[in-house]
Amino acid sequence: MATVTTGKVRQIRGGEFLMGSEAAYPEERPVRRVAVEPFAIDRCPVTNADFTRFIEATGYVTVAERPIDPAQYPGAIPELCVPGSLVFARTAGPVDLRDWSQWWQWTPGAQWRRPLGPDSSIDALMDHPVVHVAFEDAEAYARWAGKELPTEAEWEYAARGGLQGKLFIWGDEMVPDGQIMANTWQGEFPWQNLLLDGYERTSPVASFPPNGYGLYDMAGNVWEWTTDWYSATPSAEQTSPCCGAPPARGANIEESYDPAQSQIRIPRKVVKGGSHLCAPNYCLRFRPAARSPQMIDSSMSHLGFRCIVRNAPSESA
Repeated sequence: MATVTTGKVRQIRGGEFLMGSEAAYPEERPVRRVAVEPFAIDRCPVTNADFTRFIEATGYVTVAERPIDPAQYPGAIPELCVPGSLVFARTAGPVDLRDWSQWWQWTPGAQWRRPLGPDSSIDALMDHPVVHVAFEDAEAYARWAGKELPTEAEWEYAARGGLQGKLFIWGDEMVPDGQIMANTWQGEFPWQNLLLDGYERTSPVASFPPNGYGLYDMAGNVWEWTTDWYSATPSAEQTSPCCGAPPARGANIEESYDPAQSQIRIPRKVVKGGSHLCAPNYCLRFRPAARSPQMIDSSMSHLGFRCIVRNAPSESA
C-alpha cells in the first residue's frame, strides 16, 4: 500500500518513480528516475464551494478581477485591457490547430464566479473545479488552507497511482473495455465534441473512477498548477546519473520565459493533467507525464488546482 485514507486528502508515503515518457511529446523526455518525500494531497481539485469559503473568509480578489496594466502586454488592444479571462468557444468547423486564438476568446468580466462571462454563474456548479485561477490565486488559497501547491514531480507521482510507465493513470488503453475514464474531448477538436463522457465543459469532481491512490480527476477536467518553472527539457539535476534517485528539480525562472514572445516578460509554471478540452487529434495530454507551460498571470476556463501538505502525519491530514 502506498496511501492511507485521510478524509479529503490522501497520504502518499513517497518513494522513487520513473518520471516522464518517451511515448508522446518531446518536452516529457527523457524518462528519469526521481524520488519524492511523503506528502498528503487533496483527493479532488479545489471546487467552487471550497473557493467560495476562502473568498468569504478573506475577501481575496483574484487576478482576473483586477485592473490590467497595459505596459505588461505590448501590442495588446487597449479596449481589451480590462478585467477578464480566457474562455473556450467551440468553432463552427475545422480550423488551423496552430492558431489557438480560433477557440480562445478574451472575455471581459469572466472570472471564477462568472466562468463563461458576466452573464454566467456558478450557482449550479458548486461541486465543479474552480477555474479562472492564476498561480497567485492558487497560492493564496493554499496558504489560507494551511497547505501548499505540489511540485511537478509530486503531482506526477501521485497521478500515476502506483503504476510505473503506463500511458494513462489507469493503464495503457485510452478507453478500457469501452469505459470512458476521464472528462476529455471526444471527436475532432475544436469543433466536434461528441460528448460521449456527458460533459461539454467541466464535470463535478469525482465523476470518473479514481486512480490507484484513490485520487480523482488526475486526468482531464481541468489543468492543475504546480510550483515548477517550465522548461522544454528537464533540468540537469533531474537527469543526474548518480547512485540512487535524486529529488526532482525544476527549471529556473529565466528558462521559463516564452521564447516565442520575447517582448512579454512573464514567467511560466508547469501545469499538469490535461483538461476537458484535450483530444487525441490536438492535445493528448490527459496523461501523467504530460506537461504544459502556463504564464503565472493567466487564468482560463479550463485551469484549476489542488493542494498538498508535506510531511503531514496521517492522523492530522
